[in-house]
Amino acid sequence: MDMAVGIIIGAAFTAIVTSLVGDLINPIISLFMVGIDFASQYPLLGEGEFASIAAAEEAGAAVFAWGRFIMAIINFFIIASVVFMLVKAVNKTKKAEEPAPEPAGPIQEELLADILKA
Repeated sequence: MDMAVGIIIGAAFTAIVTSLVGDLINPIISLFMVGIDFASQYPLLGEGEFASIAAAEEAGAAVFAWGRFIMAIINFFIIASVVFMLVKAVNKTKKAEEPAPEPAGPIQEELLADILKA
């Protein structure tokens, strides 16, 4: 049951992180890159002129979409860091909830010393 809940929450969380990256972080990156949108960067590997990468792909032209690859790497690192921080926070709360270990009983040498004293 825990695994099913985790998968459902993970799918919902993916939408949140995708929006975070696409709507908040990528525009900031584009601002520092003087408005360059990496996702639209590509060289055409054939003949023709196309206004966008979508138009080239729709026409069946071969494109080397290096910009999308760069954005996928950036998105991966952002998502991985968010998931890492989330797991770290969950582990920290689990550790805080664990009860303190019970004190151990007497060791064998202590028991033998007690027997010898008696």
